[in-house]
Amino acid sequence: MFDTIMLIAMFLLTVSLLLTLYRIIKGPTVHDRILALDSIGYIVIGIVAVLSIQLDSHAYLETILLIGILAFLSTIALSRYMERGVVIGRKRND
Repeated sequence: MFDTIMLIAMFLLTVSLLLTLYRIIKGPTVHDRILALDSIGYIVIGIVAVLSIQLDSHAYLETILLIGILAFLSTIALSRYMERGVVIGRKRND
C-alpha cells in the first residue's frame, strides 16, 4: 500500500513537472517563465523527497537543501535582473 502511494505521488509530481515545462515554453510573459522555473525547483525537491522516503535513505536530504537554496537564489537573481537590468548593482563615484 505504501509503495502504491509513493508511486502515485511520483507520478503526480512528474505530471506537474511536465505542465510546468509547458508553461516555460508557452509562457506569455517573462515573469511567468521565472515563476515556472521557481516551481520546477520545488517540484524537483518533492521528487527527491519522495525518492528519499522510498529508498529509506537520509543521503538525499543535503541535496534537497542545496536545490532549495539554488532555486531561491536563482529566483532572486532573475527578478533583480528583470527589475534593474543588472543582478549586482555598483555605485559610481562620479
